[in-house]
Amino acid sequence: MSNANPVLTASHPGGSGPVLRFFARLIAYIFHPLFITSYVMAFLIFFHPYAFTGFDQRTKILRLVNVVLCNAFFPAFAVLLLKLLGFISSMHLRTEKERIIPYIITMIFYWWTWNVYKHLPDSPLISIKFLLGAFLALCGGWLCNIYFKISMHGIAMGGAMMFFFLFSFTDSYASGLYISITALAAGLVATARLITGDHKPFEIYSGLIVGMLGQYIAWQF
Repeated sequence: MSNANPVLTASHPGGSGPVLRFFARLIAYIFHPLFITSYVMAFLIFFHPYAFTGFDQRTKILRLVNVVLCNAFFPAFAVLLLKLLGFISSMHLRTEKERIIPYIITMIFYWWTWNVYKHLPDSPLISIKFLLGAFLALCGGWLCNIYFKISMHGIAMGGAMMFFFLFSFTDSYASGLYISITALAAGLVATARLITGDHKPFEIYSGLIVGMLGQYIAWQF
């Protein structure tokens, strides 16, 4: 007779109760990899006291809309088209092979967003560094995907966590609260992905590391 605790075997989809899996799925959707860049940019645009100071409300909204469209909507729409055309079997991109084209498409949009911000003369440097870090992390994820299935949630959360870590040491407005909140969110997302059985621990940890490295490298430029 097995004495395994079903909660501890959460890495298998059937190893936890339906309520726990529901909340795990909900967390995974709320912190979807395509949303994280928009979340961080929304913080910089609307909540940071001087990153986008001097910008009127309309300009701020347009800047955020640009990020949401290029880093969330268009990549998601491209994946939907791939599904409708039969190039992939699921919107969840469960295999490495299915992730190759979506990775490339998303990399193009992430590069475009960073390039646009870089050439706008009034773009705060901190936003340019973050967008570059997000692009580099995505490139790292694509390279890793050639060899194994890496967690895209892990990449996004690792990047956000490293961004706020570096931000806390270079910005007088920064607070340790941001690091704590981001670390907590990263832990919740990682746990959620294990509970749903979508990833193994190595895939989660490697995703976090790649995301962190992307941001760290970007901050060295």
